[in-house]
Amino acid sequence: MTLRAQLHRQLAIGSWPDGKLTGLNIFLIWTILGALGIAVIATEPAIHEPWRSEILIAEMVFGAVFLLEYLGRVYAAPEREGPGSAWGKRLRFMLSPIGLIDLAVVIVSLAPMFVANAAVLRLVRLLRIVSILKFGRFSAAMREIGGALRERSYDLLVCATLAFVLMLIGATGLYWVEGRIQPDSFGSIPRALWWAVITLTTVGYGDAYPITTAGRFIGAFVAVGGVLLVALPTGIFAAAFSDAMQRRREALARAVEEMQGTPDQISRP
Repeated sequence: MTLRAQLHRQLAIGSWPDGKLTGLNIFLIWTILGALGIAVIATEPAIHEPWRSEILIAEMVFGAVFLLEYLGRVYAAPEREGPGSAWGKRLRFMLSPIGLIDLAVVIVSLAPMFVANAAVLRLVRLLRIVSILKFGRFSAAMREIGGALRERSYDLLVCATLAFVLMLIGATGLYWVEGRIQPDSFGSIPRALWWAVITLTTVGYGDAYPITTAGRFIGAFVAVGGVLLVALPTGIFAAAFSDAMQRRREALARAVEEMQGTPDQISRP
């Protein structure tokens, strides 16, 4: 096995038949957690000011690790399955969403070395939170959630459409009934839509609410409809996620059986 193939085996998720993360991937996960922790505590002046030099050194170390990871993934990209030349596969990775996220994390991690403006530096530190998006590569649950959403996308779209229709009907009704009474909250349909959103989602901030009998009837209709609509996508998504995890468990079981071999294969000379 070449060095490039070994590097790809260490970096690629799912390259091992049992589906477990490699030691390098586990190290990268801890690096991401450390980078996130530094990015969070660096926003606290009481911590950042006395520890400025140490935080900067830690940021540079994390940036160097992310840079090496990115270069390693670009170098090992030709080992991925599928047609295309080596440089074509590298370019495909670099332009992919996960490749662009990796590049963005590298840039914001190393930016303090080249940025002197305090306001820009503060923004860069906030942008480091994007490193949490890298967890999508390592988390099997995140991948299964994405697959479940794609699998039931039509069902969820129907629920979203029903929710939008209900919000629009509620906002229009409140605009018609209480637009003149409460112009600040219901003086237009866009203003009333804010009330419809918080009512449909059962949040109910209380900054806008109907005061007439007809308005309260419409509000009750939207609130009850929101409870029913929230239950629909929850059930759809839960069923899809359960099916996806079951398929994953079955696939892992088959992979382990193939690695270990069946009793007949083991006893066969």
